[in-house]
Amino acid sequence: MKGSMYDTLLELPLFQGLTKENITSIIEKVKMGFHTFEHKQNIALQGDKCNSLIFILDGNVAITSTDEKYNFRIEEQISGPYIIEPYSLFGMHTKYHASYSAIDEVETLNIDKSYILTNLCKYEIFNLNYLNIISNRAQSANIKLWNSHIGCTKEKLMNFLTLRCLTTSGKKTLTITMEDLASLIDDTRINVSRALNEFQEMGILTLGRKKITIEDMAALIKEVRK
Repeated sequence: MKGSMYDTLLELPLFQGLTKENITSIIEKVKMGFHTFEHKQNIALQGDKCNSLIFILDGNVAITSTDEKYNFRIEEQISGPYIIEPYSLFGMHTKYHASYSAIDEVETLNIDKSYILTNLCKYEIFNLNYLNIISNRAQSANIKLWNSHIGCTKEKLMNFLTLRCLTTSGKKTLTITMEDLASLIDDTRINVSRALNEFQEMGILTLGRKKITIEDMAALIKEVRK
């Protein structure tokens, strides 16, 4: 791992603002698990119990979200530093909402939930950072939900993706039939097909059999909002 433990922890959003003395105390008191994952190894699986915070320190990770009820799957990628679902650690549904696997060599830091409650929560800045992360996600989700079925077909397609993707940039792959997608965004198959084909002509996405590949989600969002 590059750099000192202190520098590594300070790169993580939950630890930003803590002093060197705070970090030293945390290292001494809190049990931390450092792991290395090779290509295609699973880091966390959708539906598994979330019992710890997992920090992606370095490397690229594939994220797969599967909805069995509505028969679709979304695949995306993220790079470290990144925290895996901090919102799944507490609340009524403490299970991962997606699966995470290594694309290349990935380094992670795991901190058990019990150590967070007994040690890390004693630091006001840690609690504030955690609350900000959870609040920002809740506020963002509320805005997306409010607009989920508003606008033209292209806007509804964008809202469907942004509501379900963990990030609004990078490559996304949606596996779904045209009929199911049209039903989920409350539109017609013809309108959905026309909108997707227009995006394809612009080079924003590629259509395949039951598959839509978006090379850069930010480009699609920019096109719809301009």
